[in-house]
Amino acid sequence: RQAAARKAGEEGRGTLKSQHGRYTIESLHFATSHARTGCLYQASCLTVDGKLSMTFHPAAPLVPAETNAAFADAFVDLLEAVAEPVTAEEENSLPSIPKGSLTAVAAIGVVVANLIHAPAWADFLSNVATMKENVPPEDFWPALNFWIFFAVGHPILQPILWISDVLHGTPGPMVADLVPALFLAGNAAVIYAFAASKELQRAANVAALGAFLAYVGAGLDGTAGLGDYNLALNDQYEGRVVKGCPAYEDVRQPSMDNFDLEKYQGKWYEQKFHDWTQFKEVYDTTLDIRLTPDGKGWTDDFAVKGPAPKSAVLSWDKSPVANGAHYFLFGRVDDKDPTGVLRESGFGVEFPNYIVDVKKDAKTGEYTEAIQFQCLERGGVRVFEGINFMSRAPVMTEAEMAEMHGRAEKAGMYPYGANPGQMHQVERRDAALGEVDNSWQRMWRAIGFDKLLELLTESIEDGGR
Repeated sequence: RQAAARKAGEEGRGTLKSQHGRYTIESLHFATSHARTGCLYQASCLTVDGKLSMTFHPAAPLVPAETNAAFADAFVDLLEAVAEPVTAEEENSLPSIPKGSLTAVAAIGVVVANLIHAPAWADFLSNVATMKENVPPEDFWPALNFWIFFAVGHPILQPILWISDVLHGTPGPMVADLVPALFLAGNAAVIYAFAASKELQRAANVAALGAFLAYVGAGLDGTAGLGDYNLALNDQYEGRVVKGCPAYEDVRQPSMDNFDLEKYQGKWYEQKFHDWTQFKEVYDTTLDIRLTPDGKGWTDDFAVKGPAPKSAVLSWDKSPVANGAHYFLFGRVDDKDPTGVLRESGFGVEFPNYIVDVKKDAKTGEYTEAIQFQCLERGGVRVFEGINFMSRAPVMTEAEMAEMHGRAEKAGMYPYGANPGQMHQVERRDAALGEVDNSWQRMWRAIGFDKLLELLTESIEDGGR
């Protein structure tokens, strides 16, 4: 309501004045119409001379008077509890921590950690400005939101994995064969410390924000892992900025002559990727590609397990998706595109999925290996590139992998992330070991988490049809 006091082009009208000549406004109450909101209980609030003036107006007589009175009393009690002043002792009941000291230390650490990535942030913002200038909002915002979604997702996952390893690495007796008693005690101590000290809370918030920004900054300058977190827009290769996406003809290999999309269907094992929509912490990734009956669309049953044994040594087998989860990707086959180009949709954007190269079985002619390349460009700026090395066999030898890199290099894909140093190799667990089964997996099944995953998978699959 204070904004109603402002007038365009005038200064100093942001706050209502309580003194008008010899008249002083001590309190002011007003009501608003229920017809505009359809709300049974409304409260109109205005600050007068530093004090809150509030009018509570229920939808009488639709609601009985006694019900209105009870709600109003409860509402006032809630406001009084929230507005109760905090004493100095309550502000920081850990007197050994000087006020502002931890926050200052955290802030200094945040500044130092993020200054390292300042050039990368500057390049990113410059490219974002170029995108915004060159494309309409309906193209700009979906692409930027696509980037933001995964830029945020990766750093959020890291503390979850760390806490999980701490949980399952804590020694001592177990509670219900699930959680160490010492871990619960440690959590109680940490919660008490944070509840007792506002200073500790503020410092932790500053440090968490700084760590998040530093992690994203590391993704922008390529120090957080080029395989799964290379966030730079129009990034560099060998000191040269590589702008935009190549045309299919620029990367397509002769092996794609007479390509048969029908034969491309089926299960593929992902061996390596350069792709920030994926996470290095997963393992046993597979893609099951199927065409729709009319041949105009396709689905990709993207299956993952996680976290990988090497990513979370102590906790990987306790994960609710240790035995796998599925996510469906959808696309279309456009008659205007060259054979070997699929259109992929997801997260509000559509981009081409180039099948760059395939290797055939000398006897059967079936496809045994494939290289895929996805690229999203907006306004001359490459927002995303994804590269997948896939095979029909779960495991490839080092020689076979080196040969695939050679084919990718010949296709001109190294500047886009296909060299060995820019790709992440997917971890594989021996299938002969069978499914993971322990007290945590039994607990997930008992609460129906496996059924929830199945329902979610079916919902995603049905929604994409």
